[in-house]
Amino acid sequence: MRRLAVVIGGLLLLGGAALVVVADQERAASVAAVKAEIARVEDALEASRGDNLELAAQLTALRDQIAEQDAKIADTTGFLK
Repeated sequence: MRRLAVVIGGLLLLGGAALVVVADQERAASVAAVKAEIARVEDALEASRGDNLELAAQLTALRDQIAEQDAKIADTTGFLK
């Protein structure tokens, strides 16, 4: 009976150790996946920053045109032609 208990205890110990190893591998894989996702998001953010700068330049040009047109519309005397 003692031998059976020792064998079962050993099997439980090995099983527990195997579970710890598998869980650690899963954790490491999850950490790697999160790091890869962070890198992807950072790249997308950098790309969008460039796009945002271009759009900001276009918006500034359009605002300047609107300001000119508003000035022309507001000139009721005709001096700004």
